[in-house]
Amino acid sequence: MDTKVLIAGAGPTGLTLAIELARRDVGVRIVEKAESFFVGSRGDGLQPRTLEVFEDLGVLDAVLAAGAPPFAMKVYVGGEPAGERVFAEPAEPTPSVPYPTAVFLGQSRTEGILRDRLAEFGVRVELGAELTGFEQDDEGVTATLATGEVIRAEYLVGADGGKSFVRKSLGIPFEGTTDESIRMLLGDVQAEGLDHTYGHWFGAAENPMHGVMFTPLPGTPHFQFGAPLGEGELDAETALPALQARVDEFSGGGVRLHDLIWSTVWRPNVRLAARFRAGRVFLAGDAAHVHPPTGGQGLNTGVQDAYNLGWKLADGAPELLDSYEAERRAVAAGVLGFSSELLRKYTEGEEDAHRRGEEARQLDITYRGGPLASGAGAGALRPGDRAPDAPLADANGKRVRLFELFAGPHATLLVFGDGPLDAPAGAVAYRVLPAGGTASGDELVDVGGHAFAAYSASRVLVRPDGYVRTITAG
Repeated sequence: MDTKVLIAGAGPTGLTLAIELARRDVGVRIVEKAESFFVGSRGDGLQPRTLEVFEDLGVLDAVLAAGAPPFAMKVYVGGEPAGERVFAEPAEPTPSVPYPTAVFLGQSRTEGILRDRLAEFGVRVELGAELTGFEQDDEGVTATLATGEVIRAEYLVGADGGKSFVRKSLGIPFEGTTDESIRMLLGDVQAEGLDHTYGHWFGAAENPMHGVMFTPLPGTPHFQFGAPLGEGELDAETALPALQARVDEFSGGGVRLHDLIWSTVWRPNVRLAARFRAGRVFLAGDAAHVHPPTGGQGLNTGVQDAYNLGWKLADGAPELLDSYEAERRAVAAGVLGFSSELLRKYTEGEEDAHRRGEEARQLDITYRGGPLASGAGAGALRPGDRAPDAPLADANGKRVRLFELFAGPHATLLVFGDGPLDAPAGAVAYRVLPAGGTASGDELVDVGGHAFAAYSASRVLVRPDGYVRTITAG
């Protein structure tokens, strides 16, 4: 084999998967048909669960340094100030949820941070290397690139977007709808006259929900703009003069656009692949599901596809590979329903259309009842749940967190109280003592009682992706 895993597509999904494999010393190549890296925003909202994933991958500090919390939105109607609104109120961290608030960062900057991390493992994206064909057999996949190179890999992962060549070649239906009656102008541009520390909505006097929005892109002088198109303008111009005329119409003047990076007319394309796997070939990210931008779910769902699939490909056990579609397709279907409902509210002009609830944070996604979840629950925690964080202290009094124990490519066994530390192969085991206990050796003390409250007096095996696999009685 030339490599164990070949990844087609170098967006956030493909990059996350490549890091997951590379940090496990698994042979991986990641190829991208584009000749250069995309510059622009696209998916710009990183949800709390994705921030937890990024902590494990070793990129969170860079993401937090480059990004920004949700911006307040200055609202103008008929060119006159009409107050401010907030998409989501910032939340305080808790022992179980260390990153409760989303971070805004343009997708191309997120991709750059992920590429830098991947390079630390000696793997780089291969540009101009379009996948043009592949065949699979019982032992592997033979893939052909536009360069003429033929690659032999154990597995192929299509992370190549909504128009996925991999999915189409497999003949997997992409079930869903494309709504031609709804379209929106999207893109990135500089806008002189606007405060870059705020978002801005310019609504029409006769219909405040019809207008144009500007959201700052942290670390750049640009804004992402979005404008719903009305009837009769579904084929609107995307060039800078047309965009300037639109802004002048809604703002009353005083805003000058320049340095347009990209722009497009977007239409709702809500689709879910009928299967996420065919033999040795897998689909992830937009190749498997495409979402409306409402709720900021698409990029995040793709990152978590990769986080779920990476450790399973590295292990290669049939039960793990079989579980990928069972776990992730159900999640993608649920997220599509949520983001589609937000789009409906937006297009129908409902008052709370811009507000995002708990579902957007993706912290309540579970694999309960899935093929890898076993054992009874422990208090509120069940097999298949996200394993929450909690503060601990080691024998020297040094503070540590459960997330720090989980970080890395291994599974983690937590033994609360007495019981043998007989961790499965490849897992790391820790004994956790109640608050007030005295730790020795590798024991840890639950300093605030949060770990015992969440996990109860049990033995909990946490998967490498931070979900509970098994719970057994202490």
